[in-house]
Amino acid sequence: MTERHELSQPRPLPNPGWGPLAALPGNPLMWVLILSEIVVFAAFFGLFAWLRAGERDVFDASQQLLDPVTGGINTMVLLTSGLFAALAVQAISQGRIRRCRQWLGAAFALGVVFCVVKVVEYADKLGQGLAPETNTFFTFYYLLTGFHFAHVLFGLGLIALVAWRISHDNVETAAAFWHMVDLIWILLYPILYLLR
Repeated sequence: MTERHELSQPRPLPNPGWGPLAALPGNPLMWVLILSEIVVFAAFFGLFAWLRAGERDVFDASQQLLDPVTGGINTMVLLTSGLFAALAVQAISQGRIRRCRQWLGAAFALGVVFCVVKVVEYADKLGQGLAPETNTFFTFYYLLTGFHFAHVLFGLGLIALVAWRISHDNVETAAAFWHMVDLIWILLYPILYLLR
């Protein structure tokens, strides 16, 4: 008995003409934005590490004033939201528009929960007199988490827009940005809350 192999046609690239970005899902311009944002955050992380080396005692003492449980809860909330965004992509790929909107709504709702927890945390720290000018650690704490917070707000707007103007490319584009927001937080959380 001989096996019969059928050659499958290669799937066309989603974005022909974009060079290395041609195979990426969603809008290639979003990937340019994502890559540039990752470079900016990497520069901030490098500067944070450099300054930490010079003020280790200040950074260690200040870090102990943060609540790793709150940061951990926000990590789980954001990662679950990212899962819901991925499920929205899967649903739209299967042509299940209503289910896609439900997953986008769930991702949006958890993004709002993340924001609420973060605002409560900011209010708590400011209530304790821990402001951006307190020391170098808190300058970076507010700078990094505030910059990330702005990205979460932008991502929420993007998810809402995509849920309204739903299409396969739009959902993939929003999910790609939302996963970048997840990735940055996965790096921020241990750097600010856990690493000693």
